[in-house]
Amino acid sequence: MSGCELPVGTCPDMCPASERARREKEGRLHRFEVAPGGGGPRPRADPQRAVKEYSRPAAGKARPQPSQLRPPAVLLATVRHLAAEVAGRADASRAEVAGFVADRLRAVRLDLALQSAGAAEAAAVLEAALAVLLAVAAQLRPGAACGPVAPALLQAQVQEGFGSLRRCYARGAGPHPRQAAFQGLFLLFNLGSVEALHSVLQLPAALRSCPALRTALAVDAAFREGNAARLFRLLRALPYLQSCAVQCHVGHARRRALACLARALSTPKGQTLPLGYVVHLLALDGPEEARDLCQAHGLPLLGQDRVVFQRGSYTEEGLPPAGTCRVLVGSKLGGRSLEEVVMAEEEEEVGGDSAKPLE
Repeated sequence: MSGCELPVGTCPDMCPASERARREKEGRLHRFEVAPGGGGPRPRADPQRAVKEYSRPAAGKARPQPSQLRPPAVLLATVRHLAAEVAGRADASRAEVAGFVADRLRAVRLDLALQSAGAAEAAAVLEAALAVLLAVAAQLRPGAACGPVAPALLQAQVQEGFGSLRRCYARGAGPHPRQAAFQGLFLLFNLGSVEALHSVLQLPAALRSCPALRTALAVDAAFREGNAARLFRLLRALPYLQSCAVQCHVGHARRRALACLARALSTPKGQTLPLGYVVHLLALDGPEEARDLCQAHGLPLLGQDRVVFQRGSYTEEGLPPAGTCRVLVGSKLGGRSLEEVVMAEEEEEVGGDSAKPLE
């Protein structure tokens, strides 16, 4: 659409009325979109629940009319709805929730890209959408199936979301009060990436000095150095959204730390270490998870509370166990709803030891 003036969306609903009617007629409504009591052989769409599906733009296809595009305020309300009413549903599997949310958020980004919107209001939509996507992605275990969206594709959508948001920031028009937090989330999601670190280090010094970015840089440094004690101390102190972003690296960090312990402590006869130490060092959710982790790496147990490091016993096969991450992620909501976290300014939550300058 280069060289063309972009329209301004005018659709007042989360899903255009024409799409609701078409999908209702074709029987393609998701159960999250059906009106209460409107099930049965011909489910009816609820205008307060139906959310526009993603439809890939095709070459030669007519541009959508303004009436089919939701303006930024409606897009933001749509993201809020997904966070408040869908992402935390207890009557659905995490896979079903992730598949639905990922598709609808992709449609949100497309609507935004196809219309004229100011950088500040576009950033607000992209930030909220990315926050919800990070949260639902963190709920899935590696290898889980989630309908049309596999975990790897979900991760790719997160990267696309970061790309859209960071390009929005780069346009320069602001202010963007959450930029430091989301630049930090970008680094945490790409922990250990030279390219991600380089791009963050190119940001203005004033932005890099914000607590959220200083924390992310500290976590990245500890991860690169293999300093497990400092890394997991920092991870324990991260707020919820930052914890969601970094969760995909936790299993690998734990495996690397366990391998270091095996190299340092293994003897021909075997040397033991209290299981409680492993739980604390790696921020595990309890002794049972520690036992599972040790046994998955070939480390035998002595009784129920000690792990044996014997030369030649440590092994690595397949992906590291994902773990439940209640300590590092699940416990961080602290009584707040996901909607509150998504719409809040996360950088205000970062503080304490995790926000200190790099050592």
